[in-house]
Amino acid sequence: MTFQSLGLIEPILGALADLGYERPSPIQEQAIPPALNGRDVLGIAQTGTGKTCAFAAPILQRLSATHTRGLRPIRALVLTPTRELALQIQESFVAYGKNLRLRSAVIFGGVGQGPQVDAVRRGVDILVATPGRLIDLYQQKLLDFGKLEIFVLDEADRMLDMGFIHDVKKILQWLPRRKQTLFFSATMPPEVTELVDQLLRDPVRVAVTPVSSPVEVIDQKLYRVDRGNKTKLLLSLLMTGGVKNALIFTRTKHGANKVAGELQKGGVPAAAIHGNKSQTARQQALADFKAGRVKALVATDIAARGLDIEELSHVFNYNLPDVPETYVHRIGRTGRAGHGGTAISFCDVNEADELKAIEGLLGKPIPEVKDHPWPMEVLTPLPRDKKGRLVNPEDAEARSAARARKAERRKSERPAKAERPAEPVTIPSAPPAPAEPEKKKRRGRAHRASATLEEALTATAPRTVPPAEPVSPAFRRDPLAGDVIMDATARLLAPRTSSRTVREKSAGQKRKKPAQEPAQEPKSARQAKPARKPKEPKTEQKTRRGKERAPASALEVLNGGGQKKRRRGGNAPRRSGGPELAPRSGAVKDSTEQPSLMKPYYLSDD
Repeated sequence: MTFQSLGLIEPILGALADLGYERPSPIQEQAIPPALNGRDVLGIAQTGTGKTCAFAAPILQRLSATHTRGLRPIRALVLTPTRELALQIQESFVAYGKNLRLRSAVIFGGVGQGPQVDAVRRGVDILVATPGRLIDLYQQKLLDFGKLEIFVLDEADRMLDMGFIHDVKKILQWLPRRKQTLFFSATMPPEVTELVDQLLRDPVRVAVTPVSSPVEVIDQKLYRVDRGNKTKLLLSLLMTGGVKNALIFTRTKHGANKVAGELQKGGVPAAAIHGNKSQTARQQALADFKAGRVKALVATDIAARGLDIEELSHVFNYNLPDVPETYVHRIGRTGRAGHGGTAISFCDVNEADELKAIEGLLGKPIPEVKDHPWPMEVLTPLPRDKKGRLVNPEDAEARSAARARKAERRKSERPAKAERPAEPVTIPSAPPAPAEPEKKKRRGRAHRASATLEEALTATAPRTVPPAEPVSPAFRRDPLAGDVIMDATARLLAPRTSSRTVREKSAGQKRKKPAQEPAQEPKSARQAKPARKPKEPKTEQKTRRGKERAPASALEVLNGGGQKKRRRGGNAPRRSGGPELAPRSGAVKDSTEQPSLMKPYYLSDD
């Protein structure tokens, strides 16, 4: 069968011919025709079998038939678990659709979103994305799926392994209900099966190989070796084993860095790729490896899926994976598109359980190579923890290295933190005048407890007295008289000079005409009890030493005055609050005569 018999149009056929595609793979033969007809497709196929072309070619053909000029909404969305796979799928869309007037873009995390957002705003027909960045941009209202026609979920089981299954379910709620769905996975665990039942409608099921079966053309070998001799054996095989290029898998990120460093010391060009590397560093390492500048690429399982490296000769399992299916995906990086390849695995005494699980999945033992310079000599496994789990030395070493890096970062930050407080220490000594000389200079003037209040009083009260006067002029006049309106705080604190003036005048009149007062009193006043003699204002009373005390300013009232409390004269009851004022006889007490409007009091004649 040829690609022409699948119903593809000439622009796509020409692009496939330029890439050297002659005959479709089994997954392409079964998936492309129903996808062109708009049917949902459930594809179960091993990695490296051509799944990208199986969904990319039908998407390009369907979208090109309804292409319109002007604004380009997102009409096809491809969701994939890793950044490397997203970049690879985007490159495939560009290559297959180079003769079509369609635009595609890729978005993923680990890099700035600016260029990706600009590409989307210019308009794209096909968007390839990883779940995290897609959710981020959608929540920023930078993506719109209202015109979406086709949705592709690639490597669904890997989404589950990486913990993206909940993100996928969230994204599905944002997509239109009427759309074509293409679903591809290498395995079908129960969680993925449940997702298939919810997402697909009457799908065409395509399964070209048994679930999790390895590619038969791969030559698999097993070396039993102690953990301390693995790097020596690896260097020996890379130098003398006819290895053109090699992809090496380790358990931890620290292990990847360590193995890459030891290979470089041994004379083998190597680079590491894992999740802690920046996206730029990961892309550069992968580009160098594909170009042949790097012979060995050391990676964690982040590279176990989706990496399409042409003519990869060897895959090394430096550490056996915990999940048996991951072994299949690792060795699937070689032997792609029918080419041969070699997969070599190292096993120490602590990895016996992982080897047993892998051989159980394969249904046969992995051929063992016993004739090598570093045979396994340590036959006693390490002790287990309280839960019965084997304490893996690789994990313990990675945790120890992480703690060491954290301690180094803290140590490098300490000098910077110690210098920071030293800068503002010299600033407080800069003011020339300390607190004590300031008091002497102003001769008893109240401290500025509130700069806002002082500025308000200064701005509203006209200065009729020089600044050296101990009492502000604002308190020597009636604040309510004239056209100057004071703020509420000043109105409450200012003494009522108008009321005092009225009382002084009435007292003076009584002293001048004592004989005429009884005759002029009204009848109601004669029957009432005589009013008490008004007290002198507090500001004019004498202290014990016989010296007059300066009237309190508004700031002293706010700050508690800073003065000693004076005893009230006579047997008058003690009251809390401001100074007492005598009521006017025969009149209702006015609110302006009270010392504070916030704490009114009522005076009775009893």
